[in-house]
Amino acid sequence: MLNHTPKELIERKALRINPAKTCQPIGAMYAALGIHGCLPHSHGCQGCCSYHRSHLTRHYKEPVMASTSSFTEGASVFGGAPNLRQALKTIFTVYKPDVVAVHTTCLSETIGDDIPTIVKKSAEDGIIPQGKWVIHTNTPSYVGSHVTGFSNMVAGMVNYFPQKGDATAGQVNVIPGYVEPSDMREIKRILKEMGINGIVFPDTSDVLDTPQTGEYKLFPKGGTPVSDLMGIGRSEVTLALGSFASQQAATLLEHKHSVPFKVLDLPIGVSATDRLVQALMDATGKKPTDEMMHDRGRLVDIIIDYQHYLYGKKVALFGDPDQLIALTEFLKGAGMRPKYVITGTRGIRFEKRVTAMVKDCTPDAVVKANNDLFYLHQLIKNDPVDLIIGNTYGKYIARAEDIPLVRFGFPIMDRVGHSYFPTVGYRGGIYLLMNIINTLLERQDRDDPEERFELVM
Repeated sequence: MLNHTPKELIERKALRINPAKTCQPIGAMYAALGIHGCLPHSHGCQGCCSYHRSHLTRHYKEPVMASTSSFTEGASVFGGAPNLRQALKTIFTVYKPDVVAVHTTCLSETIGDDIPTIVKKSAEDGIIPQGKWVIHTNTPSYVGSHVTGFSNMVAGMVNYFPQKGDATAGQVNVIPGYVEPSDMREIKRILKEMGINGIVFPDTSDVLDTPQTGEYKLFPKGGTPVSDLMGIGRSEVTLALGSFASQQAATLLEHKHSVPFKVLDLPIGVSATDRLVQALMDATGKKPTDEMMHDRGRLVDIIIDYQHYLYGKKVALFGDPDQLIALTEFLKGAGMRPKYVITGTRGIRFEKRVTAMVKDCTPDAVVKANNDLFYLHQLIKNDPVDLIIGNTYGKYIARAEDIPLVRFGFPIMDRVGHSYFPTVGYRGGIYLLMNIINTLLERQDRDDPEERFELVM
């Protein structure tokens, strides 16, 4: 269906075709689901909330619950304060969450609704019960991306929850970035294995990857407890994984509660995971276990064993900036050549970082922020690659150009496993590299003539 994409590149300043991102409220909704007992609330029209819920549901194959202010024509003209007040009254009466996390949409942002004042007046009027929380963040859809929305909602958690007090010895905050529930679970496993008292927030594990027990729970057991969120201001350090999704909240926490922070790349691959483990060692004095070192050795062993299939392969990457930075480093270290690296999120620092990273192995690489998949397709038509890595939307380019695709990132709506198997940490690196190598081997099997069709690869 993309066979008619032209090869001729024309600069476009005010038009995006097939964007490599989605809008802020989706990221805010996903982050809010990482609080235990939280109901995300979309302050806008019902259609926006339905779209955001369905997008997350299609990715995770789990029912995503959220409420909405259900703007009508009147609210669009006169403001949505009455709608939000009525919504909060209904939510706490019927659904009884511990937290309501309000995010705005382009409609309520254009109107200019003052969410903090509305929430404060609702609390004074008894609409918000004692002991319950209503937090908020501003997420206009016409600015940023789902990564921006995630970042804003995590910063909203920092604005509302932390309580002052003496520092808790050895306690570490980890902001995991916009990653899968399986990745958050893997980060928690690493902390536990090293014997570290860590608070991971937000945490969507056991929320969007729940087991089937025959009993539905509106609020699953997962998510960061409010009690933990109240204690993040007493931690000794915050490790922010991914500057685009996590740095804003870490900076705010340092400003408000004097908790120092360190920004790290997402721990995808050997080097980035090494840096996370070293940062944990520096912060707590704990040492990695023998099992962790064995996991690292297994990942390195796979890279060595299959180097001849990876070396020199040209790859096109698209997706979220934090994930692409770490993935580019991982693939380069495995001998591959990142040729095109495209994100829909704005960020000059993304372009500078990735360009510097690949200049020695792929001097002609094209690295672009705030761009789209139409542009990526044109690049591939002019100079093809051996592999594409990105979300489900890449399947159309892969089919049109007959190039294998490894699904990675958000959203993945046509495959299974991404919410159950991590790609972060040493174990996650094994899983990710296994998918890449097997995809390349499957293509080799398909294309080899009879005399080269091998039983043992």
